[in-house]
Amino acid sequence: MENTMTIRDLELKANEIRQDIIKMLIAAKSGHSAGPLGMADVFTALYFGNVMNYNPVLLNDPNRDRFVLSAGHICPVWYATLAHAGFFSHSELASLRKLGTRLQGHPHNLALPGIENTSGPLGQGLSQAAGMAYVGLKIERKSWRVYCVMSDGEQEEGQIWEAAMFAGKNNLHNLTTFIDRNNIQIDGNTEDIMPLEPLREKYESFGWKVLEVDGHNIKEIIDAVNKAKAIVERPCVIICHTIPGKGVDFMEQHYQWHGVPPNKDQAHLALKELRTLGGKIRSEHE
Repeated sequence: MENTMTIRDLELKANEIRQDIIKMLIAAKSGHSAGPLGMADVFTALYFGNVMNYNPVLLNDPNRDRFVLSAGHICPVWYATLAHAGFFSHSELASLRKLGTRLQGHPHNLALPGIENTSGPLGQGLSQAAGMAYVGLKIERKSWRVYCVMSDGEQEEGQIWEAAMFAGKNNLHNLTTFIDRNNIQIDGNTEDIMPLEPLREKYESFGWKVLEVDGHNIKEIIDAVNKAKAIVERPCVIICHTIPGKGVDFMEQHYQWHGVPPNKDQAHLALKELRTLGGKIRSEHE
């Protein structure tokens, strides 16, 4: 879906999405904080940076690009992004994790418009995305693309590497994946629990093209995706170096915020910081 937003517009959109994430988490009183906040710029780039082909009115358009969220626990950022993109009412965000909600704690592809895959157990999304890409490229011979967002912690799962081998072997150049390289997981830092480096070289050895970006630089992210589109020999993975809890000072870089929501006082502080862009502008809510 095309738009004419500038990079500054996109940065402000990402900030709005971060505010929605905090509001959703405080209403739900459960959920994950660090990852969703850290990936708001990537999701903004994909949905509002003229990257993906989608139409919230034509949900089953056979020519649409497919988006797969492997790291299902960061779904608040996906839900907020979809609401901003017009897939469902913005007011529905307040129902996150509530009884009977369509906004479940992990995405369900039959519950909510715009959700292409069901996720929960980590490490499965790349297999789902590779399967979609294989069907599109090798069987249907269509031009639509598949995008997949993974966490870095789930790179510890063996199924990830089986899917990576499959995608490399089949030259799935219509598959672009993103790794949220924030260096944390629920029980600590990734390099303490199960070191992932050299991550770039591992994917290259499986036949992938690897790009690395600042996961908070929206122009870099868009440029990297456009480079991936020009690669016609192999799949591409974009390693996004991100700050967990981005935009909320007391959450940033602390793995303890991986799976914890803020309380009311913390949410107030977080929203104040986001609304003032870290104190750069005066808050209307003071």
